[in-house]
Amino acid sequence: MTNIRTVAKIAGVSVATVSRALSTPDVVSDKTRDKVQVAIKEAGYKPNMMARNFRAKKSYALLVLVPDIANPFFSRVISGIEEAAQKRGYSVLLGNTRGCLDREREYTKMVDSLQADGIIQLSARYPLDKVVPVQELPIVNICECFNLPQIPQIELDNHGAAKALVKHLIELGHQRISVIKGPDDSPLTASRLSGYCAALEEANIGFDEKLVVDGDFTMASGHSAVEKLLARRERPTALFCFNDEMAIGAIKSIKSLGFNVPEDISVAGFDDIAYANYCDPPLTTIEQPAELFGKQAVETLCDIINGKAFSTEKSTLSFELIVRQSTSKITI
Repeated sequence: MTNIRTVAKIAGVSVATVSRALSTPDVVSDKTRDKVQVAIKEAGYKPNMMARNFRAKKSYALLVLVPDIANPFFSRVISGIEEAAQKRGYSVLLGNTRGCLDREREYTKMVDSLQADGIIQLSARYPLDKVVPVQELPIVNICECFNLPQIPQIELDNHGAAKALVKHLIELGHQRISVIKGPDDSPLTASRLSGYCAALEEANIGFDEKLVVDGDFTMASGHSAVEKLLARRERPTALFCFNDEMAIGAIKSIKSLGFNVPEDISVAGFDDIAYANYCDPPLTTIEQPAELFGKQAVETLCDIINGKAFSTEKSTLSFELIVRQSTSKITI
């Protein structure tokens, strides 16, 4: 029968080090932790994790609140979260909130009942009526951020990214650039719309509210929005969609109406989901470091949980403009 001493012998470390790797993995180096995990598998050792959690009064689980679990961008973020959490000795629980506050609040109760040690919130909403200290409710907000300076937040430079993408379209000769935006209550919509307007202003192109149409970040909304845009007498020559899913829906709609991309209308998106490089034509877009969002969130949340120093200053990640075949110089 294998025990912790067997694991320590195989790993070439002390019994105390194995114990720390299992009970408080944050205090053990990545190299040592990996050696212990390999030894555990080789020895066939099954540690009593329930007893460990009971003694520590911790679940060693992180709760991720996801507004749309089917969203391809969020799947990349979750992948980054899981990779980083595993290295820190934590499992990951996914709460598909469907954008519903009541569901967020129900999931949040898991921290009170010690089913989870902390929360990573992927939408711009604090899940309680009253903001409490992060030591009381360990929480990190990423991707779509609320404006609460006492809560650690990680976001993209959405304004700068949108501005860079629209500038790219302007440099191709486009001036009638339409937008399919996200929901009005989303901070992403506000930031990306301001970037769009800033690029137009720098190029001395007037803002035309008729070129801005509503969307909700789904393919279906991108598809239906195009029908409205192309039915107008003076149609746009370029289309900036506030995420890739809407852009892919828009391209399908454009083709179904007898137009070509990018010959008749250039199309650009935002996120660089996996499908962006494989749609027809491949999509010009903004690449977000999705996995890095997840990894940084885990590191910050674990610091909060373990009483370590952490920063409440908002962290802003960089972007990259990815130019593919869906955008080209204006031909009409």
